[in-house]
Amino acid sequence: MAKRTPPYSIQALLRFDKYVTDEICRFADRFAAVRSFKRQCKTLEYSCHGILWLCAWMIFIWFAWTPSLFQMQVNFLIALILDIIYVGILKAIFRRRRPAGNKPDALEISVDKFSFPSGHVSRAVFILYFFLYLYPINLIFIPPLLAWCVSVSVSRILLRRHHLLDVLGGVVLGLFEGFVMNYLWLSAGSAFYIIEWITDEKFDGGEYHV
Repeated sequence: MAKRTPPYSIQALLRFDKYVTDEICRFADRFAAVRSFKRQCKTLEYSCHGILWLCAWMIFIWFAWTPSLFQMQVNFLIALILDIIYVGILKAIFRRRRPAGNKPDALEISVDKFSFPSGHVSRAVFILYFFLYLYPINLIFIPPLLAWCVSVSVSRILLRRHHLLDVLGGVVLGLFEGFVMNYLWLSAGSAFYIIEWITDEKFDGGEYHV
């Protein structure tokens, strides 16, 4: 298969994006505080990894097992799955190389080797949107959640995992996912039915109910 050649205007945009990203990283490296922050970037990377979030959320549903939370939990789970699908499709379409100097992640699989858009950023932005607008949490938790979202986004550039345009694409995708979930939002009854369909072990009358 012949290698795809983007239009000249797109090539120029990508070159400019690469240049700006490099300049941001060089400028940031001048400051001791930023160099210290970079030591925490790997932790931030794992804190927003799609597969880890998916597994952790299913464990949360199972062990919390609070019917009053099922609606929130199921809608959030659906959004996590959609995010992974969206990011995978877009990366497969655009197939942009990661920045020079990127060190592959141990959890990197399949289309994760491509750069646009940033799945970590789309996930972080959606999580912030979810708990701000779709399922508002106490205001006391908003500042740390916002700080985490911004830190994850910045860390993707400082780690040389993504270009600036990849991060901006992730922000747009995360907001899009929020709008989609606002439209697709399942009722409490539908969420309960999905939980019951997946496993009936904790419901009265279930096949394995004791």
